[in-house]
Amino acid sequence: MDIKSVLDDRVIRSDLFAVNKEDALKKMTEMLQKAGYVDDAAGFIADVMQRESLGCTGIGNYPHGKSPSVSKVGIAIAKLQNEIEWETNDGKGVRVIFLFAVGTDNENAMQHLKLLAQVAGKLGNDEVVEKLLNAGSVEE
Repeated sequence: MDIKSVLDDRVIRSDLFAVNKEDALKKMTEMLQKAGYVDDAAGFIADVMQRESLGCTGIGNYPHGKSPSVSKVGIAIAKLQNEIEWETNDGKGVRVIFLFAVGTDNENAMQHLKLLAQVAGKLGNDEVVEKLLNAGSVEE
């Protein structure tokens, strides 16, 4: 599975306003549910928050939670209007969030790891990060 195959304009926002991490995750989950990636928003958020409670993954702001509430693999992406607090290795807030929607079976777990590696690889490029932070639209 290639990252381009899971990018969906319906779950990408270039101007999301969120007051905190929980608010951002709730709004992003609503996008995933409306687009058919998540069946049970409350269950999905609970699974993501459970994973988040374990602490910083050390790989950036890629919240995820393997959840039976996921009907198909996807990634919601939000560039925030404002920086919000998040548990990070560098202690800084975040302006961009990648929320992975992944089911609980082994195939989904493998797809999740592949997608995570692809996203992390892209975000290791400073030019890509700069373009993302300066994007004014979903298309950019």
